[in-house]
Amino acid sequence: MKITPDVFEAYLKCSTKCWLRANGIVCNENHYAEWVKERNATYREVGTGRLVAAAPSDDVSSTPHIENAKAAKWRLACSLEVQSQMDSHVMESEIHMTERVSVIGRGKAAQFIPIHFIFKNKLTKDDKLLLAFDAFVLAQALKRGIAVGKIIHGDENAAFKVKTSTLAGEVRKRLVKISALISSPAPPDLVLNRHCAECEFQARCRKKALETDDLSLLAGLGSKERQKLRSKGIFTVTQLSYTFRPRRRPKRMRDKREKYHHSLKALAIREKKIHIVGSPELKIEGTPIYLDVEGVPDRDFYYLIGLRIGNGENAVQHSLWADTVEDEGKIWREFLAILETVENPVLIHYGSYETIFIRRMRERYGQPDEDSAAASRLVAALNLVSVIFARVYFVSFTNGLKEIAGSLGFAWSDSTLSGAMSVVQHFDWTASRKPAVKQALIIYNAEDCSALEVVVNKLLELNQTSLPAEISLTGEFVDAEEMKRQHPYGFKRNTFAFPDLNAINKAAYWDYQRERIYVKSNKRLAGLFSKKPKGLNIMIPNRTIEYARPAFCPKCDSPAIFKHTKSRKMVIDLLFMRHGIKRWITLFLFHNYQCQNCGAVFHPQEESLGRGKYGQNLIAYAVYLIVELRLPQIQVDAMFYRIFKLYLPSASCSQRFKMQAANRYRASCQKILQRLCSGHLLHVDETKISIRGKNGFVWVFTNMVEVVYFYSETREGEMIQTLLSNFKGVLVSDFYTVYDAIQCPQQKCLIHLIRDLNDDVLKRPYDEELRWIVSNFSALLKSMVETIDQHGLKCRFLKKHQVDVDRFYRKLMVTELKSEMAGKTKERLVKYRNKLFTFLEFDGIPWNNNNAERAVKSFAALRHIIAGVTTEKGIRDYLILLSLCETCKYMGLDFLDFLRSGEEDIHIFAESRRGRRRIPE
Repeated sequence: MKITPDVFEAYLKCSTKCWLRANGIVCNENHYAEWVKERNATYREVGTGRLVAAAPSDDVSSTPHIENAKAAKWRLACSLEVQSQMDSHVMESEIHMTERVSVIGRGKAAQFIPIHFIFKNKLTKDDKLLLAFDAFVLAQALKRGIAVGKIIHGDENAAFKVKTSTLAGEVRKRLVKISALISSPAPPDLVLNRHCAECEFQARCRKKALETDDLSLLAGLGSKERQKLRSKGIFTVTQLSYTFRPRRRPKRMRDKREKYHHSLKALAIREKKIHIVGSPELKIEGTPIYLDVEGVPDRDFYYLIGLRIGNGENAVQHSLWADTVEDEGKIWREFLAILETVENPVLIHYGSYETIFIRRMRERYGQPDEDSAAASRLVAALNLVSVIFARVYFVSFTNGLKEIAGSLGFAWSDSTLSGAMSVVQHFDWTASRKPAVKQALIIYNAEDCSALEVVVNKLLELNQTSLPAEISLTGEFVDAEEMKRQHPYGFKRNTFAFPDLNAINKAAYWDYQRERIYVKSNKRLAGLFSKKPKGLNIMIPNRTIEYARPAFCPKCDSPAIFKHTKSRKMVIDLLFMRHGIKRWITLFLFHNYQCQNCGAVFHPQEESLGRGKYGQNLIAYAVYLIVELRLPQIQVDAMFYRIFKLYLPSASCSQRFKMQAANRYRASCQKILQRLCSGHLLHVDETKISIRGKNGFVWVFTNMVEVVYFYSETREGEMIQTLLSNFKGVLVSDFYTVYDAIQCPQQKCLIHLIRDLNDDVLKRPYDEELRWIVSNFSALLKSMVETIDQHGLKCRFLKKHQVDVDRFYRKLMVTELKSEMAGKTKERLVKYRNKLFTFLEFDGIPWNNNNAERAVKSFAALRHIIAGVTTEKGIRDYLILLSLCETCKYMGLDFLDFLRSGEEDIHIFAESRRGRRRIPE
């Protein structure tokens, strides 16, 4: 097969297009592709004629041959045909024009410069590579290097030089891939991309993609993501739809934009329902103006501005047409004048094309008056994509306006018109000036405005039915956060319409049949279930302790006592050895005695016998597994039976261990809270927990060495403000307003702040005022962080930055800001000025709240195990034990050693011999 410029150009756009062209498959169903081909041919013909007319006739060759090109005398050659060989494929090209430049000097060969004609005003890398392909083939044929080529393009016939020698290596790599591609008898995997709108095979490929339900139907799904999905066996949109799993967003992500889920898009298509993530809010407080602009992207010329003012039948449509580039400023001024006549206008558009249009028009024709309504509305123009993206998933493969509006029932009068075809139509009008062509473009633009209105109305309808109950009733919307969260590998529970069906289904469970049905006909199973498990009640003591006769009565001190009855007690415990753990049973033998003097009956002291059936080590180890290793209680009980042959029935014993430990350490936890509330530094944070369908909140107080958690039913700050009413240290927190009422020095978490500022900049990349504020604030904070890295949190090194802070705020206060977001950022920085840089005035005060966030993460890991299955009392017990566990970590102590020690105060334990044995880092 031959590799021609057409084949090479097709590969730059799409592998499938390259294979089809190389195999001679022709398809002419895309009028835009035909128009581009005709325009390039016409531009080449006119450009060639112009160069030939400008050169002497002796310097031009209209029938050049590559064989005698080295010795030729011509300076310009038209349509030079060249061929060369690469592996098993022939490379062939017809160079539009070739310039031969003689080099002065004896023995120096002439240089050849290939010339390419392209009608577009803007060039792309693909255009340069196409010229480099011609140069590569020419170099192979002449067996000499081609260093430079030219592209003549655009309305001004501009000549652009391309260093083809630097692109030769890239061209060679592409040719190797093309050779392997076209040698295959089967076409490559079908992939739809952005070039499809301009491709002659568009209809053919899309039809095939719809038949196979191909993943590339989903716009925005990259090649790497598709390959990753295919490696997992996911090849279709329908298959992808079953992979979506609704998840609760972590607290740290609640203020950030949700990422785009292609699996949720696929689910919306499969179920034919609009799916919603989060709370997409669209508020139109005023008169809506739907804006759609038509232009020639290649020339940055805007010839039609469409405005639809109002809604429904009362809406007014304005179509502002520019015949020439000179009329562009005129329709812009008309556009501004219309905005001035509308009361409280709200400008709405779809996509970045109109955003760029507004910016360029303001640059070309000046800003409107600052006090005018038009100026403020241009700045606050609403791009509807920002409301929809990653929040609302319509029943469409892409987020294009035409697909979304089409899925909502809107139809265009001329279905053949598109963004690309409007360029063709405008070119035809420029050439013919036919009123019918102009009218078709105006109608197309007006219908785009109407389609935009349809999408906005649907979003407003969504806001009106935003409650989960109402969404489920309408059936048209699905709230992703209300979808049932199921484990991807779990088994589905069936819901039956009749109780009899449910009873029949229960009779088919494996356990039921094995224990109730099969045992009646299978002797072996009957024998297995009739035997009791061995070893459950066999408790051979490892140690026996027999108590001696007491000397006197503990009540009256009389020595006249005698034996009353004989008793025994067995204590089950664990023995921790140097390299392991074993079960340890202690048997206590003793007599009860009666006093002849007072008649009292007594036995040896309870402390010497132990206070319960289970020993301290066993309880400590169970609590360690539940709290620090985060094992569910039922698994802890199963482990005790499997390893130690200790039967602890149905998690009740582990729960009792947890309750006993929590009661024992409750006072110790309260002491930690008192020390934190009277210290010089306190980090505070909170997080949500669901307890059997009821929401509650867990708060964390911490400093550098201690942590305490406690529970409250609401997030209101009355309890926190009461606890910290006498706190005189520095409070480090996020920007939750409850903390603002606490009367003490405060340090707001600057990490939270810079994340918020960064998100604002990313959402508004063209807001130069906002970028200025964030840039200066970042530079200010960076210098402080560098000082902290060098000297630590010492105010004698940090206080020098106070001058920089004052300078920053003086500059901020005198700067007039027009941007709404920049103004809000300024207000926030000014409001919290006295709480952003408190760490400059005190020793040892961090500038972020990472201590508290780290403690919250530890609770979040435990919450994953206990959420939904515990009670309010149970969560309070968990929090007491977790407080001690995390405090041990902060102090470098072993939590299990602390529990086994019998000590209730962590600080006393830390000073003991066992406490000095720190856990490894």
